[in-house]
Amino acid sequence: MARIPYAALDDTTTKPLVDRIVKERGSVLHLYQMLLHSPPVAEGWLNYLTAIRQKSILDAALRELVIVRVAFINGAAYEAEQHIPIAIKAGINQAQIDALDAWESSDLFSPMQRRVLALTDEMTRKVHVDPSLVEALSGDFSNQEIVELVATIAAYNMVSRFLEALGIHSDDKR
Repeated sequence: MARIPYAALDDTTTKPLVDRIVKERGSVLHLYQMLLHSPPVAEGWLNYLTAIRQKSILDAALRELVIVRVAFINGAAYEAEQHIPIAIKAGINQAQIDALDAWESSDLFSPMQRRVLALTDEMTRKVHVDPSLVEALSGDFSNQEIVELVATIAAYNMVSRFLEALGIHSDDKR
């Protein structure tokens, strides 16, 4: 259960933002309902995550693979629940999802995916990244894609930390 109540969706001051969230996301998920306590933060968050998920050129399957990996490392069940179906729709298979906790010993990931997962793990667990990890990715990706990959990993670490700090879960009552 969330540690503070969710924001009301019928507040006249947040109505335009609620309408935008519904238009862009289909509904107001618990995450955004909590963020609505601070409309400026909610709006900035929406802009940033929309750029990450809908405006970047990074491959959708790869993006979702790292989001789910971040969620697993951080123990962010809500984040994983939201993104596993998206990952599968984008082309990651259930066997890969099931193997993510032990990806290093799995043969289900390509060499490029393994390099990306190594970066994801290092950014999430250590923050400081061995320069050779980024250098190795330069053979796989353009500079724009590397920036978007790193930004995606960073963004979803932010998401999981927010979710877990406030105890946001998918089965919460609104």
